[in-house]
Amino acid sequence: MKVITKRMRLLIIIVSVLLLLVVIFITWGTVENNSPVLTKYTVKSDRLPEPFRGYKIAQVSDLHNAEIGDGNKKVLSILRSADPDIIVLTGDLIDSRKTKIDVAIAFAKEVSKIAPCYYVSGNHESRLSDFNSFAKQLESVGVTVLKNQKIRLEDGDEYITLIGIEDPAFYNEYPSESDDVYMQRTIEKIVDDSDGYSVVLSHRPELLDVYAECGLDLVFSGHAHGGQFILPLIGGLYAPGQGFFPKYTQGVITKGNTNLVISRGVGNSAFPLRINNRPEVVLVELQR
Repeated sequence: MKVITKRMRLLIIIVSVLLLLVVIFITWGTVENNSPVLTKYTVKSDRLPEPFRGYKIAQVSDLHNAEIGDGNKKVLSILRSADPDIIVLTGDLIDSRKTKIDVAIAFAKEVSKIAPCYYVSGNHESRLSDFNSFAKQLESVGVTVLKNQKIRLEDGDEYITLIGIEDPAFYNEYPSESDDVYMQRTIEKIVDDSDGYSVVLSHRPELLDVYAECGLDLVFSGHAHGGQFILPLIGGLYAPGQGFFPKYTQGVITKGNTNLVISRGVGNSAFPLRINNRPEVVLVELQR
């Protein structure tokens, strides 16, 4: 008969505790990943035309084919309750590793019923074999796709300008140039003084320096997934484009006269679990 020594008992206890911690970790993460929240911000600017005081912009970023509730009903419910004037989708509706076009299109169709909806691409869309076909499907369900384009949102004689910048992963005109050089060159081609107050959709938060240098008023981005794991007193652990302990992961960050809104996003990509980092819908109210 085999005798269980004190060392063996200690090992069994340690392994049992570790297994319990793993179960708790996965359970907690699973619950969080399926519990989206609405995060509200107020952004002020003296440049905002008076008719747009109180204008509400809802943002959904980085869906990555996620379905939180049947047909994403949890996310859609939050959007309806937010009662936005417009909804902006800031890239990575799909996940290039497990692409489900039907999930993205079904979500976009329902979103466009809530309020006018505007979309800009993320890096995952750049890997689609036929992005133009995907863009046409979005447009067919009522979403306005902005590919380095701008439109005016008008209220009487006043307006603000909505600008959509395609993700740097799409460019091939100068394949050796960096993302920031591409972004600055592209913005300078599109933006001019006649735009007035600018609301820009651009997937990459790490390019804040460029946005500020170009004098943009308000930028909506995603991409960082909130840092994936949010550590107490430290913040996000990792974000694409920024690496470990990233600087730009969530919230509103101001540099000069530029306000950058960073969504933690809804879905996941390479790593399938968030910790202390619930999926979110963002709602920004504009004020003077």
